[in-house]
Amino acid sequence: MAKAIPFSTLDVLSAECQDNLASLGFTSMTPIQAASLPLVLEGRDLIAKAKTGSGKTAAFGIGLLHKLNLTLFKPQALILCPTRELADQVSKDLRRLGRHLPNLKITTLCGGTPLAPQAASLAHGTHVVVGTPGRIQDHLHKETLSVKHVSTLVLDEADRMLDMGFGGEVADVISFLPKWRQTLLFSATYPEGIRKLSASIQRSPVEVTVEALHDQSYIVQAAYAVKDNADKPDLLKRIFAHYQPASSVVFCNTRADCMALAESLVEDGFAAIALHGELEQRDRDLMLVQFANGSCPILVATDMAARGLDIKDLALVVNYELPHDPEVYVHRIGRTGRAGKKGYAVSLVSPSQAKRQRQVAEYLDADIPAGRIEDLTIDGEFALPARMATLCFDAGRKQKVRPGDVVGALTGDGGLPGDAIGKIDLFEFQTYVAIERRHVQSVLKRLGNGQGKLKGKPVKVRLV
Repeated sequence: MAKAIPFSTLDVLSAECQDNLASLGFTSMTPIQAASLPLVLEGRDLIAKAKTGSGKTAAFGIGLLHKLNLTLFKPQALILCPTRELADQVSKDLRRLGRHLPNLKITTLCGGTPLAPQAASLAHGTHVVVGTPGRIQDHLHKETLSVKHVSTLVLDEADRMLDMGFGGEVADVISFLPKWRQTLLFSATYPEGIRKLSASIQRSPVEVTVEALHDQSYIVQAAYAVKDNADKPDLLKRIFAHYQPASSVVFCNTRADCMALAESLVEDGFAAIALHGELEQRDRDLMLVQFANGSCPILVATDMAARGLDIKDLALVVNYELPHDPEVYVHRIGRTGRAGKKGYAVSLVSPSQAKRQRQVAEYLDADIPAGRIEDLTIDGEFALPARMATLCFDAGRKQKVRPGDVVGALTGDGGLPGDAIGKIDLFEFQTYVAIERRHVQSVLKRLGNGQGKLKGKPVKVRLV
């Protein structure tokens, strides 16, 4: 195992930056940070191959924040992301990494919300812009965004942007940027399309690859053999009943399989939602809120829909079908067993997928341990209901709502014990809060059956 390298070895970083990193628990660099951050700080162009959860946001974020001129309220760094979820997560991470910087402003530009409020925000000035290619393109053509002062361009999850067909939008956005800039390209995989993209937009880039084959001591893998695919639904439900995971992602290879499986699980008392690429952004956001806050413990997803999601403390990953590419298998199971916590990764393997299982074993240089169905013990109910439920208040950041306002409303007028409140998510015009499901009806009744108060003003509240 490589020796851990502390951030303190990067003496170019200010004492305030070092103190902030320490307060965030960032002591030693992850492999991708150790390999790429010094190059970023030197101003080099970079192609970095690293998977979700490897610490790549800090790898480019610390470097671009270090370069900012905070007295110039013009966009100086532009980060392109394939999805709104990833853009939101990157923005949140950058704000934490830049807490030591006075008056730092980061603006997120994604579809699914009106252009006008975004344009108004840009008119007040910003230092960093994070967004999706299409929405960034819209603002550039409407001249509500100027990028002539941008000195750092980051393409995060660049391979997925190409997979999703954003190549044209990305090229158009880049055509607005200054020719002399630093370009950082981060990608989970390294297909030919990435090589061509790099050749067209970068200057003598340094290539960095960190193969994050996850520590087997933290991920318990098992492959369960089935006679045919028809046996998989019942086996999956038995697995859930055995492990009783607080959160799990089930990977299917097609949208149709996602939808059918989620429907089957719900019919049998398992709280599940299907995440696929054809969902409206609003529906997608709401599903992810419910999954992240414990209101729905099972997310059934395709690889395309799940990539870029920052899912913390994931207890179980299930390969309902093995992927065609062994590298994708590693990417899937790497979502569990993070930060020193044990996770479980199980695969349901029919005879038709035996070849894929061999390919995964060759890639890992180790067989996936065989699971015994008879060892899947069931204690009590053969189901997995949600422990939490989600309430929606029709007020959000635009109304200057804070988490404390929501807690006050629920524990005051709602009569809810403080320890029954879970995750709170603030959006522009809505606030979602998780509460223990057993309290839902009493809380809604005490709040006036649909009419609560936030900051002293009446607000509609409903169960999602």
